[in-house]
Amino acid sequence: MVAADAAADKKARDIVILDMRDLVVYTDYMVVCTGTTPRQTAAIAGEIRRVLKEDHGVRARRVEGEREAEWILMDYLDFVVHIFTPQSREFYRLDRLWGEAPQQVLEATAS
Repeated sequence: MVAADAAADKKARDIVILDMRDLVVYTDYMVVCTGTTPRQTAAIAGEIRRVLKEDHGVRARRVEGEREAEWILMDYLDFVVHIFTPQSREFYRLDRLWGEAPQQVLEATAS
């Protein structure tokens, strides 16, 4: 998935793609990832936005949380991206909350 790859390009960690198609009607997939700091979560969101807009002509319907950058939500309708700091990801535990969803873990690449 393009959004997950863009997140990986900005060194996001623990990238998980959840297949939500059989569980909810509002989206098909969720991408959940972690940035080490609010600055990095903002950079990850910026890269996802840039790649999807410039390379695919797709814009987010809604983006929330960019000011604090502890949890950034990017809603692209067919998929939703959640970018967390480590503390926020542990608190909200979205990938565990949706544990019944089929998951694909994006392996980190060595750089």
